Amino acid sequence: MSLLKAALSVSAMTFLSRITGLMREIIGFSLFGAGTAMDAFQVAWRIPNLLRRLFAEGAFSLAFVPVFAEYKIKRSQTDTKLLADRVASLLALILFGVTLIGVILAPALVYATASGFADNPDKFALTTQLLRITFPYIFFISLVALSAGILNSFSAFKTPAFTPVLLNLSVIASAVFVAPYVNPPILALAWGTLLGGVVQLAFQIPALRKIKMLPSFSLSAWKFRKDEGVVRVLKLMAPAILGVSVAQISLLLNTQIASFLETGSVSWLTAADRLMEFPSAILGVAVGTVLLPSLIRQHAQEDAIEYSRLLDWALRVTLLLALPAAVGLAMLATPLIATMFQHGKFDAHAVLMTREALVAYSVGLAGIILVKILAPGFYARQNIKTPVKIAIFTLVVTQLFNLAFVPIFKHAGLALSIGLGACVNAGLLYFFMRKQGIFVPRPEWLAFILKIVVALYAMGCILFLVSGTDAHWLTANTLEKCWRLTVVVLAGAVTYFASLWMMGFRLNQFSKRLA
Repeated sequence: MSLLKAALSVSAMTFLSRITGLMREIIGFSLFGAGTAMDAFQVAWRIPNLLRRLFAEGAFSLAFVPVFAEYKIKRSQTDTKLLADRVASLLALILFGVTLIGVILAPALVYATASGFADNPDKFALTTQLLRITFPYIFFISLVALSAGILNSFSAFKTPAFTPVLLNLSVIASAVFVAPYVNPPILALAWGTLLGGVVQLAFQIPALRKIKMLPSFSLSAWKFRKDEGVVRVLKLMAPAILGVSVAQISLLLNTQIASFLETGSVSWLTAADRLMEFPSAILGVAVGTVLLPSLIRQHAQEDAIEYSRLLDWALRVTLLLALPAAVGLAMLATPLIATMFQHGKFDAHAVLMTREALVAYSVGLAGIILVKILAPGFYARQNIKTPVKIAIFTLVVTQLFNLAFVPIFKHAGLALSIGLGACVNAGLLYFFMRKQGIFVPRPEWLAFILKIVVALYAMGCILFLVSGTDAHWLTANTLEKCWRLTVVVLAGAVTYFASLWMMGFRLNQFSKRLA
C-alpha cells in the first residue's frame, strides 16, 4: 500500500468525521443560535478539549507513539504488549484523578477560561453545569488516543480515523431526541459529548483485539512508572507537555479575550473554525498520521535519505492541496457559511460575522496544516525540544498579533493572529529542519511552486466570476444555495486541477510506498 493511498483512506474517514461534525454544528446552531446558551456550551466543551491536547493526541501521543513504534520494530511482541499494558494502566490512573479534580473545580476552571462570563451569573452557572457533565469526556477520549496510537503503529489507520464520527452522531442524536426533554435543552449537547467518549472507546476494542494489542489494566499502575519503556515515555512527555501547554495557553488567552467581546463572538469563531478544520484535518491530520510511522521506521533504520524524501513527498502533497483550500475558503466564505449555518436562529448577521473570522483564518491555513506535517519530522526522531522552543516563541508572537489586530478587527483579529502565528511556527520548523540536516529539498521545488501559483490564479478568476454576490447568498433558499455552491466549488476544483494537468502534473508523481 502506498503512502498516498493510505493518506487518501484516512482523508476519506476524516472527511466523513468532519461532515458529521459540521452537521453537529449546523443542528446545534439551528436549535440554539449563536447566543448565550451556545457560548456557554462552547466554553464548557473547549476546556476538556484543551486537556485532550495534553492527555490525548497532544503531549501523550507525541511521547508514546515514537517509543511504542520503536518497540514494535526492534523488540518482541510480548515486550511491545507489556509496554502498552503499563502505559495504559498508568494513564488511566492519572486521568481518573484529573477528571475528579476537574469536576470539583469546575467553577474555577470556567472563571480561568472565560472570566467575562462572571458578569452574567446565569451564563456562568450554566457554563459550570455544562462543564461538569462534559469534563469526564477527557478520561475516555485519552484512552481512545492511546488506542489510536497503537493501531496507527500497526498501519491500521481506518478505525482511528472513523472513530470521531461516533462522537458527532452521539451529539446529533442527543440534540434531536434528548434536548426537548431536558431543561435547559443545551444540556443535551453535554450529555451527548460524554456518551460520544464512551462509544468511541468501545469501538476501538475489536480492532485492538484483532492485532492482539488490547491493553490489560492493573490496579497497581503506579509501580509501572519505573519501567524502562514507561520512563522513556514520561521523559519525552515533559517537554511535550510544555509545548502543548504553550499552545493551549494561547487558546485560553484567545477564549478569555473573546469572552469580553460582543455576545456571539465565541460562536462565530467556532463556526469559522469548523469550516477551517475541513482542510486542516483532511490534509494535515491525514498526511501526518500516515507519515509518522514511516518516519519512525526510517529513523530506526538510520536511512537519512529516505527520511528526507518522505518529508519532501508530504510537503508537496500538502501544499498542492492546502493552497487552493485557503483561496477557496477566503473567496467562498459567505456562500459556505450561508449554506451550512444560516438556519433557524443563525441569522444573516451571524453569517457576516462568521465570514470575517473565516477569511482571517484562511490567511494562515497553509501554516496551520504545514505545522502538522513538519512537526512529525522532529517527533519521529524523539526530538520534542525543538518544536517546544518554537511553540513558546510562537505564543509570544501570537499574543503580540492579538494586541495589534483585536482592537481593529475584534473577533476576526483573534482568528488572524492564530493563522499568522501558525505561519511563523511552520516557517521556524522548516528553518531548523534544514539547519539540522533533517530535510534536504529536491531541486524541482521552484517549478513546482510556480505551477501551483498559475493554477491558483486561474481558479481564483473562475471563482470570482461564478460565485455571485453576498446579498444573493443571504436571501436564497437552502436548496438553491446547495446546488449553486456545488457548481461553484466544482468549477473551481476542475479549473485548478485541469490547469495543473496541462502543466504536466500527474497523480503517479505523488505515489510513495508505505514503509
